[in-house]
Amino acid sequence: MAHRSQAGSTPSSPKASPFTPATLTPTLPLQIAERIGEAVVDEHFAPGERLKEVDLATAFGVSRTTVREALRILESRGLVRILPQRGAQVTQLSRIELENLFEIRAVLLGLAARHAARNYEAVDQAILQARITALAAARDNSKAYARASAEIVDCVARLSENDQLAELIAGFAQRIGRYTRLGLASRERRAHSLANWRRLVQAVATGNQRAAEDINRRLALENRDAALIEIERRTPATRAPRARSG
Repeated sequence: MAHRSQAGSTPSSPKASPFTPATLTPTLPLQIAERIGEAVVDEHFAPGERLKEVDLATAFGVSRTTVREALRILESRGLVRILPQRGAQVTQLSRIELENLFEIRAVLLGLAARHAARNYEAVDQAILQARITALAAARDNSKAYARASAEIVDCVARLSENDQLAELIAGFAQRIGRYTRLGLASRERRAHSLANWRRLVQAVATGNQRAAEDINRRLALENRDAALIEIERRTPATRAPRARSG
């Protein structure tokens, strides 16, 4: 992340180096990991579902070794668990795990918004307004809105000018992305979310650090609560056993 240069500073000339690195391109396992990760977030694979190496290798037209490396990448991101003798399966978070992750994320997002408000410059307004416009345009589609929401989260993280904080926030993006989307399933929730995002952008633009932090933290926690409600709604109720007669 390139930070804004301070007025009056003169950059020093870099020393010449004989080393010229080649252009970096994502490795094949990383590309496949990204594709599978997106499929998990989009609910093409259910929590707890087994990811069969043979099927994935056939689908992508690669070796099982390449798929295995991709799954290890996803395991490091918390999207997949690789179990001995059972292979990889989509991570199924317990309620307490989900609550803990969302709580940590809320703190990180609040801190990012505080820093973004503190470091705000006039040139940031067009960037933030473009993200708000994208949110508003996507409010009738849960999948598109969730994607636009992730983009504005990343935008605020970058405007915080704290590389380490932005990296931590990005690390949560895929890990709980499916659950974030569940929290935005209803149009009413998306309308409420959009209103809060507009308030957040206003707080950042006016340099109101405390308000920006509070609003962004509340956005994350409200999304957590809505996601948990949606999960309960989708979970089939367990029938009570019938009482024996006689």
